[in-house]
Amino acid sequence: MRIYELVIKTIKPKPPMTLPQARIHGLKQGVERGRQQLKQEQERQRQQRENLRKQKQLQQRF
Repeated sequence: MRIYELVIKTIKPKPPMTLPQARIHGLKQGVERGRQQLKQEQERQRQQRENLRKQKQLQQRF
């Protein structure tokens, strides 16, 4: 595509979703949010384990 082709093309608005489409879309969004929350929780627990490990190392030095 050339630049002028991109500029000339208009963006067509999406029609409203039907109820079944909206339900599927909502479920997909829920799955994505769940994945993000899982990753965040795993990262939080990893950080917590790492901090505990560092504290134990400092205590063993003294």
